Amino acid sequence: MATQRPGRRPVSVYALAGVRLFNGVTGLLTPALLIRRLDPDREPLSPAAVYAFRLFGIRTILLGLDLLTNRGQRLQEDLREGVLIHGSDTVTAAMLGVRGQLPPRTAALTTVISATNTVLAASATTSLANSARGKRK
Repeated sequence: MATQRPGRRPVSVYALAGVRLFNGVTGLLTPALLIRRLDPDREPLSPAAVYAFRLFGIRTILLGLDLLTNRGQRLQEDLREGVLIHGSDTVTAAMLGVRGQLPPRTAALTTVISATNTVLAASATTSLANSARGKRK
């Protein structure tokens, strides 16, 4: 049975890190782009929304970098936390759609994106756990 080299991450870790980095940079540097996708009819843009996207943008960048730099137990903890983070995002997006607080297409898209991130985090968690078990045998 082949084992992974030390430091090697499942593809799902890189995919999730890429999503986090893209969304984080976009939220930090161009929050208006994301705000208009969620609330296309509001002009001028809410300063609170700009603040929130920038606030979460930098945090999302740091979470993405953690996936690329942390190893071992810390990486496993990051991924387990990611399941909770993205699961919460998924429920929030779905509820906004159900309540009519987002346009149906936007609600569906954000729910699918968040659910995909949840699956990536769960898949990576499982892959790393299986890899760790294989190394202990």
